[in-house]
Amino acid sequence: MSTTTYAEDLFTVLNNRASVRHYDPKVKISEAELSEILTYSTKAPSAWNLQHWHFTVFKSEESKQKLLPVAYNQSQIVESSAVIAILGDLEANNNTDLVYDPLVEAGYITPEIKETLAGQISRAYTDKAFARDAAFLNASLAAMQVMLTAKAKGYDTCSIGGFNKEQFIKEFNISERFVPIMLITIGKAVKPAHQSNRLDLEQVSTWL
Repeated sequence: MSTTTYAEDLFTVLNNRASVRHYDPKVKISEAELSEILTYSTKAPSAWNLQHWHFTVFKSEESKQKLLPVAYNQSQIVESSAVIAILGDLEANNNTDLVYDPLVEAGYITPEIKETLAGQISRAYTDKAFARDAAFLNASLAAMQVMLTAKAKGYDTCSIGGFNKEQFIKEFNISERFVPIMLITIGKAVKPAHQSNRLDLEQVSTWL
C-alpha cells in the first residue's frame, strides 16, 4: 500500500468517525476481532512508554446487563456488541522493568540508560497528582486509538464519561491501582450519529 493511499484511508477514518448511540443488538464481534482492535490500541504513545492503560471488556450479555445500571441505564450499553472500559494505571511506574529489561537484553539500551530512566520515573511517581494526571492523559491516548481502529474495521463507537465510577469500582472489583476513565461502546449503527459541528480552527488555536 502506498503512502498516499494510506493517508487517504486515515483521513477517511478521521472524517467519518462519530459518536453512535444506537446499535444493532444482533451484531456480534468475536473475541479475536476485539483483541485485534485492542492490540492496535496498545500502539498508542505513552510517557516513558509505561503504557498506562488497562482494558476491561464487557462482551457477554450478562456482563453488559450488570454494567447497565452503573452507566445510568443507557440503552447503548446493552445494544452494543461490546463495551470497553478504559482504566488508567496509577502505578505505571511498576511497569518499568517490564518495559526496559527486554530492551537491555536485546542490546537496544545499556543498563546505565535503563537505570537513569528508572530513576526519573521513580522520582516522578512520588507525586500522586502527577501519577493521576499521567494515568488520565496516557490512557486517553489509547482510548482514541480504540475508536479509530474500530472505525477502520467498520465498527462504530461512542465514548461515555457519564457513569458511576465508584459503583463501577465496587461492582467489578477494580484494583486501587486503576482509575476508571471512560467506557467505549462498539458495534454497528442502526441510526446515524447526531449531526454535530466543529468550531473553526481560528477559535481553537493560537499561532505564535
